[in-house]
Amino acid sequence: MVDYSCTPEEVQLHFQSCGTVNRVTIRSNKYGQPKGYAYVEFLETEAVQEALLLNESELHGRQLKVSAKRTNVPGLKQFRPRRAGFRPRAATTHMPPYIFPPPYGYGKVPRFRMPMRYNPYF
Repeated sequence: MVDYSCTPEEVQLHFQSCGTVNRVTIRSNKYGQPKGYAYVEFLETEAVQEALLLNESELHGRQLKVSAKRTNVPGLKQFRPRRAGFRPRAATTHMPPYIFPPPYGYGKVPRFRMPMRYNPYF
């Protein structure tokens, strides 16, 4: 979290003691106003550990919260599993034989039907 009036140059000067700063990105909303947090990219990976020591330091009178970038684990996809108790019901004797489902789903009617013939004035 950085102060809303901070510039990328000021953030770079604050983190320059940790290592070589490659890029500073201050996020802003669609109106161009800063959101209050920034990303600092270092050239060396050891600089990240040094930057974590600057957690809770002050910049422009506001306390900084410094955390390392999380890394995505390849092959680990988050998905929503099916409901635990859901099972398709087996056909019983009182049900009619299964034919084919309607083309628009059970109980649904299409909102607009295409005309049977070509009509240039429709």
